[in-house]
Amino acid sequence: DFMLSPEAAHIISARADNLAPTAKHRRPGSIALPRNLNREATGTDEVDKLKTKFISAWNNVKYSWVLKTKTYFSRNSPVLLLGKCYHFKYEGNVEEFRKGFISRIWLTHREEFPQIEGSALTTDCAWSCTLRTGQMLLAQGLILHILGRERELKTPTISLKETTGRYSDDHEMQNEIYHRKIIPWFGDSPLALFGLHQLIEYGKKSGEKAGDWYGLAVVAHILRKAVEEARHPDLQGITIYVVQHCTVYSSDVTDKQCASMASDNTDDKAVIILVPVRLGGERNNADYLDFVKGILSLEYCVGIIGGKPKQSYYFAGFQDDTLIYMDPHYWQSFVDVSIKDFPLETFHCPSPKKMSFQKMDLSCTIGFYCQNVQDFKRASEEITKMLKISSKEKHSLFSFVNGHSRDYDFTSTTTNEEDLFSEDEKKRLKRFSTEEFVLL
Repeated sequence: DFMLSPEAAHIISARADNLAPTAKHRRPGSIALPRNLNREATGTDEVDKLKTKFISAWNNVKYSWVLKTKTYFSRNSPVLLLGKCYHFKYEGNVEEFRKGFISRIWLTHREEFPQIEGSALTTDCAWSCTLRTGQMLLAQGLILHILGRERELKTPTISLKETTGRYSDDHEMQNEIYHRKIIPWFGDSPLALFGLHQLIEYGKKSGEKAGDWYGLAVVAHILRKAVEEARHPDLQGITIYVVQHCTVYSSDVTDKQCASMASDNTDDKAVIILVPVRLGGERNNADYLDFVKGILSLEYCVGIIGGKPKQSYYFAGFQDDTLIYMDPHYWQSFVDVSIKDFPLETFHCPSPKKMSFQKMDLSCTIGFYCQNVQDFKRASEEITKMLKISSKEKHSLFSFVNGHSRDYDFTSTTTNEEDLFSEDEKKRLKRFSTEEFVLL
């Protein structure tokens, strides 16, 4: 282990961008280009495979510097992590924060997974970071849905049964069950409900394909469609609502919560609310720091996906004016989650990273989880109070209103729920597909 300041890491990363990835720069286990290529394999598929392997290997060299850097926290300021507060000056809080952070599901770039249909890609390095951060946000929402807010998904130390051959207690056994239930939903295989392969299939309806960079608004609707189409028994009680016009229409949300697939099921559904917003105009405005802090302080928040231009991060907390995040830009080997006792360790981030709020991109998508209709009503009240406090003299970045969207004469934006986007939305999103982030 070594100590490296964030400034030094930034300089090294910037210089690394200008270097060719020679053998001495490769880390052990990275992929080297083969010396002898089959001369007959001159098709574009073979070229694409080599290109993606090359990019994957080089990105891992570049981002491994950042992953190994130390992250420093102050003992004098509280740390907030998705609604939970930790004071490091108190004994035990550091360890509690560490456990709380590591318990989040970490989804990163992978290599050598089954080929994505319609392409030659077997890795997602360098293009899927928004999909990966969207997966992390959704995973956090599903953890709350299955475990509740009072419990966390505990991190396995080795392989749970590896040393003793049995569980130490019932809680450990339940933790194993939850792990092996949730993580396979995000596996890198065509059958995984929220895996990369499935998300790309839903993205095709918006004109995107494997290898494209996905805007945040597109990702929000892809996640909505994926949850709506999921037929797993444990997922019938949850839905996703994507905010449009920066307005949450309360009746539209409760309608989705009360819609049941089974006529004999009268329970209302949980909902994950996704809110695409933009923090100001042309450059980052420090006035919105209180807004971001307020969001991450709420127990209803399941994270924020955003980051830097062309680099999406999953923000989960903050200390002072720095944001705590998980980075998907780390290349790992494919894990077959269909096998019994598949390894869980690579799905948990070993250490948190921090970034100054000033470096955060203007566009982001916020996620909230509400357990039922009553929980949504409480959440809307608390979030509205927070918005009023954080907005000060400015107009709120989004708001809650009573009624349906159709009550406000937005007939031109009414869409068919069977399709991801209206024709106007498809044209607009396609036009912005090459921008840093997309605002819906």
